[in-house]
Amino acid sequence: MPTEQALKTRSNNSCELCTSTETLAVYPVPPTSDLSAQQSIYLCQHCLSQIEGQSEIEVNHWRCLSDSMWSQEPAVQVMSYRMLHKLSAESWAQDALEMIYLEDDVKTWAEQGIAAERSNGPTRDSNGAELQDGDNVTLIKDLKVKGANFTAKQGTMVRGITLTDNPEHIEGKVNGTRIVLVSAYLKKA
Repeated sequence: MPTEQALKTRSNNSCELCTSTETLAVYPVPPTSDLSAQQSIYLCQHCLSQIEGQSEIEVNHWRCLSDSMWSQEPAVQVMSYRMLHKLSAESWAQDALEMIYLEDDVKTWAEQGIAAERSNGPTRDSNGAELQDGDNVTLIKDLKVKGANFTAKQGTMVRGITLTDNPEHIEGKVNGTRIVLVSAYLKKA
């Protein structure tokens, strides 16, 4: 059975992430795919354009991941995990990431794609030092945190940072809140 026909049947002719029935297409899940139904998903144009970076990510559209992450299909689980990871600055996405369960091989597949996206250049601090996951950094200026009603003060230590898919941003906890920080305002500790 051809891949598209298998995906139509599996998905009940709807997007496997948001359940839309508008303009559907086969999406081979990177970084490697043999183009089989097991390594592909059926997506609407709206999801596809945001995944491929052709249009800006609409955060509220992706709330559908709270349902699709429970799919029995590994390829759907992988894409749900990756998009939740991209949206991890949102509290609901963080909560979903903490709840999602992936078999070891599926999680490895999901993280390979995240690592491949990160390969577009290293994340550097204000002095040009390369940052890695788990590093500690210090804020070099006061930063008003939108939506959290506090200011992260200059000199605040952020421990155990997490890199994002954007080399200009990192994630870390400040005052018990997980936030995204611009790497240009940080100094490696």
